[in-house]
Amino acid sequence: MTFFLVSSVIKIIVVFTVIMVGVALLTLAERRICAWMQDRLGPNRVGPQGLLQPAADGLKNLLKEETLPAQADKVLFLLAPAMSFVPALLTFAVIPFATPLPTPWGDVEMVVANLPVGFLYILAFGSLGVYGIVLAGWASNNKYSLLGGLRASAQMISYEIAMGMSTVAVLLLAGNVTLSEVVARQAQSIWFVFPLSLAYFLFIVAAFAETNRLPFDLPEAEGELIAGYHTEYSAMKFSMFYIAEYSNMVTASALMTTLFFGGWDIPFTHWDNTPPWSPLKTVLTLGMFSLKVIGFLFVYIWVRWTLPRFRYDQLMALGWKVMLPLALAYVTVIATAIWILHEQLGWTYGTRFALALFGLNVLLAIPLFFVLDRGRIVAGSVAEERA
Repeated sequence: MTFFLVSSVIKIIVVFTVIMVGVALLTLAERRICAWMQDRLGPNRVGPQGLLQPAADGLKNLLKEETLPAQADKVLFLLAPAMSFVPALLTFAVIPFATPLPTPWGDVEMVVANLPVGFLYILAFGSLGVYGIVLAGWASNNKYSLLGGLRASAQMISYEIAMGMSTVAVLLLAGNVTLSEVVARQAQSIWFVFPLSLAYFLFIVAAFAETNRLPFDLPEAEGELIAGYHTEYSAMKFSMFYIAEYSNMVTASALMTTLFFGGWDIPFTHWDNTPPWSPLKTVLTLGMFSLKVIGFLFVYIWVRWTLPRFRYDQLMALGWKVMLPLALAYVTVIATAIWILHEQLGWTYGTRFALALFGLNVLLAIPLFFVLDRGRIVAGSVAEERA
């Protein structure tokens, strides 16, 4: 018990420290990648190659004046940033990020809390962050902030269901809601991104909407709502919303890695999946997991500086008219296919099983992407011009 408590405390300190430092560096990475895409230099004055720019920004926010609107609800106004910030960190606690680390006192699982209901825990805590945004909008006593909070709640309701439904297919294939078991099932054969390609597409679109990133950043649309729900915030309270947003990006990227890209599994080898565990395996699998997460974070930044923002009617139409029906239909089709392959044909999950499901996904994707849309569902203004 003492070993378990000590190892848990160490994991909590290390993991959350890495996340906080990573979030700071992620802000720098976004500014540098944005500058690279726009043929600019980006931050390069503070420290070597601008590496100390996040520290300078953090110090500036600590020293700035804290403001409190005269008509704001003081308690909720101060509580809202914390309510947005804390769930963003807690959701990472159940994501396994490497193979177990052997020690003289026993193996240490490389996950802060290996809950048997880890995936359900993420869905539950991941949806709590929107309460902080709604409270921030309401407590500020500002019409722009209130509209931003209302937009955030409507967006979360619209896309949370599609995100949950898209991952039901993963749970059907894995047969378990423990994320360690999901990784282990993928390590045995083929990553789930191939047999569940459309589920991955639905999940990544919903993840962009859930993290309020472009093209889904309607709650803080600068051109319409000044800065949305954090219009009245300043100094560190303002920064906490950004820390929460970037922490949610890290968690969503880690979740996509775990559910669809094998988690810490190193491709084309089974050496890393089987005991005996060693520090070398832990380091290499941690590096592979980090590489995959960084890849998804780059996609987040790439999309932000490439695509324009949706109009609000397009956002709602995509969530309710496209994402939700598509997720429901896909779960029905994939569950039927898994039942036929597993129960009727007696196949177990392996290469043959995965390739059969991948072929089904290709057949479903052809009418979806090349026939179904054609500017009639998602295009919005284009469709109106044609009409």
